[in-house]
Amino acid sequence: MTVGDKAAVIAVLKDVETYGLSAVGCQFRQIEGKLWEIKIKAPQGGYRIFYVMISSVEMMCLHAYKKQGQKAPKKELEVARKRLKEVLS
Repeated sequence: MTVGDKAAVIAVLKDVETYGLSAVGCQFRQIEGKLWEIKIKAPQGGYRIFYVMISSVEMMCLHAYKKQGQKAPKKELEVARKRLKEVLS
């Protein structure tokens, strides 16, 4: 991850913390059940962060990766599912 990409991702996450679902520069999407995804555009490409809502005001990031195609790779989804299971147990 380049310095510029890292700065862009951190800036978006700070906006999510401040503005919630109204944050600019990202999209939110439910993957399945309690597993959600934030799509973030950065200077050198897109990033995806899988997360779970712990409470109405608390989000836990489970896994992040650089987007390489239209669909999330199975490997990346499996990592997120495993971490989600650990968090919820």
